Amino acid sequence: MGVKKVLRGWFQEGYRRPLSGSHLLFGVIIAFSLSIFQIWSTIFSKLDPMNQMAIHLSFILGLTFLFYGFSKKTKEEGSLAPSILDYAFVILALGTGVYFTIHAERIAIRIPIMEPLTGLDIFFGSIFVVLSIEAARRTIGLPIVFIVFIFFGYTLWGHYLPGLWGHRPFTIIEFLDELAFSFNGLWGSPISVAASIVFMYMLFGSFLQKAGAGEFFFKLATAIAGRTRGGAAKVAILASAFFGSISGSPTANVVTTGSFTIPVSKKTGYKPSFAAAVEAAASTGGSILPPIMGSSAFLMAAVTQIPYGTIVIAALIPGILYYISLLTMVHLEALRLNLPRSAKEDIPKITTCLKEGWYYFIPLVVLVYFLIEGYSASRTGFYGILTIIAVSWFRKQTRMEIRSIFNALVDGAKASIPVTTACAAAGLVIAGMMTTGLGGKLTSIVLGLTEGLLFPTLIFVMFICIILGMGMPVAAAYILTAMLAAPALIELGVPSISAHLFIVYFSIFSAITPPVAVAAFAAAGIADANPNRVGFESLRLGLVGFIVPYMFVLEPSLLMNGSIMEIVVSFGTAIIGVLALATGVIGWMITKTNVLERVILMSGGLLSLYPGLLSDSIGVVGIILVFVLQKRRRGLETFQKEQEVQVNKSQSISVES
Repeated sequence: MGVKKVLRGWFQEGYRRPLSGSHLLFGVIIAFSLSIFQIWSTIFSKLDPMNQMAIHLSFILGLTFLFYGFSKKTKEEGSLAPSILDYAFVILALGTGVYFTIHAERIAIRIPIMEPLTGLDIFFGSIFVVLSIEAARRTIGLPIVFIVFIFFGYTLWGHYLPGLWGHRPFTIIEFLDELAFSFNGLWGSPISVAASIVFMYMLFGSFLQKAGAGEFFFKLATAIAGRTRGGAAKVAILASAFFGSISGSPTANVVTTGSFTIPVSKKTGYKPSFAAAVEAAASTGGSILPPIMGSSAFLMAAVTQIPYGTIVIAALIPGILYYISLLTMVHLEALRLNLPRSAKEDIPKITTCLKEGWYYFIPLVVLVYFLIEGYSASRTGFYGILTIIAVSWFRKQTRMEIRSIFNALVDGAKASIPVTTACAAAGLVIAGMMTTGLGGKLTSIVLGLTEGLLFPTLIFVMFICIILGMGMPVAAAYILTAMLAAPALIELGVPSISAHLFIVYFSIFSAITPPVAVAAFAAAGIADANPNRVGFESLRLGLVGFIVPYMFVLEPSLLMNGSIMEIVVSFGTAIIGVLALATGVIGWMITKTNVLERVILMSGGLLSLYPGLLSDSIGVVGIILVFVLQKRRRGLETFQKEQEVQVNKSQSISVES
């Protein structure tokens, strides 16, 4: 591979390698060892936090250079196996983990900046930083790498900037000390969460899949929604909601459940782009659905110190509203297209499904119980894994034996690669912010740009979340945006839980936001549809997910914060609002809506969602007006059809006579 080709290839992300032979064996050994280490260190050991994170990162970096190739641009037939350079990176990564372990006590007690680094400290610290950047490029792509370089440049040369943007000068060694030997850089909150909470729930999801839970939830969704009109798309929504709440990756959810649901939705009569968009919107929404929320609740709890139970309860109404909207849109589209119901014999009975797999709910109940009781999220995840293994033995067909457990440990480790590499890169960005003092200045900068007005600040934060979310997993996007923007919202009087949930929502929904709607593009590939069309269709179907965050910032009762009466009234008017928005988006209520009716419905929906008795009243009156007009028009249409039938009968009788 020539130098020019290497340089060109570096400007693309890597590709997932299909390893085989000794390469695969080596990768599997590392992945299995990582999972065992994580379980041991989280449950049984009391390692120094920096040492535990360093070992975790070294394992992840080793796996990255084995399972991810250099670049899609330089991918060639016959050259999929790891190169000598890849193995050199693997050895360096593992060797750096060993070095940090050997010197763990010294590194833990030294004072960064004050005590000088040794030559080997500088070498191995630099290796960790460089390999973390390269691993993030291969797994996530260039956007996060460019963000890292921007903050590196700001740290090293920002002292030339005037006024608020300036800071004291830093040498490269001082900056490296912050990056690799302090809790402001690689070993900050992003990698801490990735190495404990996120990893354990990746394992939890992997064990659920190996135990057959994915198939059970799909059958259950089919039994619940399959008999209704347009049931195939509703099955896609429910199955993706179940799976997405656990997996935490919209794209992985699309690929897993979409391979079944999208072809069935197409056969039912939905357009390919619509079928793909339904799957993308439903898979993305899984990450806001309690109780697991795709690890978002655990991340919020770790960052904000708000109890997990409080976060889950607060997120319940917004999650329900999103899926009510999505199910309504799919139902109305089925009515608009006059799609048939599925045959009864093709739909399993709910009682039969529950009889076969009711026990898959037990691990979820165990998770919620231990979390509410105050156990740590990582330890609770481990108890959940043990519960999965136990309940899998309820039926002979689903029993997890040694091979299944081994494969689940390996798959969970591999699934955590992109999340950890993105979190490592996010830690490097945070180092630039903390070292220069930019983190403390950002609130003033953001409020200065928006003149201290709440609504413009919310819009500004929304765009930050979406832009960052396009280039990294939800976990890293949330943590980074929480550091950048949450203090500005809190400064304006927004409660901490509302501010952070607002950021979680838009970090998640960036997965269906064009132009880089990764979940929608994955669904488009399965549906053989135009990716951009699917992206905009997903955005349309997920509209409520972009509106509700503004509403719960303005109306805390939507987050269960208020009296019972306030919560009930807010929830009731919000349901009316999302139903009206759904009818306006699809263009069908009782019958087809005209342009004016759609405008009134969408305006009425927004007014019903907006807090306040006056706005609710105006919104509901507008919705009722359209309903009356629709009912009257439907009556006229029915009468005209009956008249046409009578005329046709009369004509046929006269012809026979």
